Amino acid sequence: MAKNRLVAPVVKWVGGKRQLLSEITPLLPKKYTFYCEPFLGGGALLFSLQPKRALVNDLNSDLMAVYEVIRDDVESLINLLEQHKNTKEHFYKARDMDRDKTAYAAMSKAERAARTIFLNKTCYNGLFRVNASGEFNTPFGHYKKPNIVNAPVLRAVSSYFKNSKIELRSEDFAQTLKDVPRRGVVYLDPPYDPVSDTASFTGYHKGGFDRNEQKRLKESCDELSGRGVKFLLSNSATAFIRELYAGYDITIVKARRAVNSDASRRGAVEEVLIRNYGVE
Repeated sequence: MAKNRLVAPVVKWVGGKRQLLSEITPLLPKKYTFYCEPFLGGGALLFSLQPKRALVNDLNSDLMAVYEVIRDDVESLINLLEQHKNTKEHFYKARDMDRDKTAYAAMSKAERAARTIFLNKTCYNGLFRVNASGEFNTPFGHYKKPNIVNAPVLRAVSSYFKNSKIELRSEDFAQTLKDVPRRGVVYLDPPYDPVSDTASFTGYHKGGFDRNEQKRLKESCDELSGRGVKFLLSNSATAFIRELYAGYDITIVKARRAVNSDASRRGAVEEVLIRNYGVE
């Protein structure tokens, strides 16, 4: 079936892969019957490939709830998004909703999903970041005309989810990987290993993702290889990551990153694409 060009990411996400699709896609196996992405984030590759059968996961339960609402109740979501206003006062009122745990729990799933999308589209740099208590803490972005209600894309993604066998989960990545069949392909886009002591994008979930987690992920990759499952992994090209995956095929690519608050430190950085198979 032809792909729907309107099926595209609905949220901005740190480390999003839109700009690297031309580098990643040719390295994927030409034939596979099952797709898995255990660190879904904005889902740029999923929405580009549009596989008919997939298992996708992210530990960020707020994010996965957004995808569930898009699949199950997209019209309610659109209506709720239309009620949000791009003002500093409204932004902080919405951002602080998760400080009152009882009131936040009483919100409907669609209301929480609309809040997540609104904050994502109006916060600084689209940076989904939470504090140690799991509360959203990115400041207001001061954008003049953010695209808060992208109804055509929301409806297209909803239709894609409904017309395909896409299982949505929010759990530990290792649990997700256990359920990938042998003929499947896995794309891994974990929180990146920091390129410096001050560069860290692990705040998308209150648990973080340190080097012990990177090592645990590498163990899962070894297990995939042992079962004959093909994987492709993205990460920063640090010495730690290159050494950790030294036994696998490593391709260096350059990506532009614009998250650093210091504009002079933004620009092209080296990343790695790691795989356990040869290009077909």
